[in-house]
Amino acid sequence: MRGLIRVGLAGVVVFGAVMTASPAHATPGHGVTAEVVWQWTVKDTDYVLREITIRPGGTTGWHRHPGLVFANVRAGTLTHRMSDCATVRRYRTGESLMEAPEEPRAHLGENRGSEPVVLDVVYASPKGVPLSADAPDPGC
Repeated sequence: MRGLIRVGLAGVVVFGAVMTASPAHATPGHGVTAEVVWQWTVKDTDYVLREITIRPGGTTGWHRHPGLVFANVRAGTLTHRMSDCATVRRYRTGESLMEAPEEPRAHLGENRGSEPVVLDVVYASPKGVPLSADAPDPGC
């Protein structure tokens, strides 16, 4: 199974950031579409491959994931902001990312470019749990 994920995707997506103690509200994403390519369950883990497209100016909204997330940027440049308000990374076509479930920080994915960002994303999450959960806006 691990070999299939490694071979199927070149890497891993991790979007993370620290939540603040001040009250805040979740931020909805916009300009994002996601299509399930395949999914299966093995014992207590759901494996899902999704193609995610972020239009220019689009954002995922602040969120975190309950399981491992692996992603490969197929097209465009993904800007990844973390809720510590200091960490910003850019992932270009052909680059990969990973997010571990023990990462306490929330994150936001954005398309600041002029062409769509297309991601191939594999989620390995606890069975029956949503792939992501909204997180408060840290005020960055």
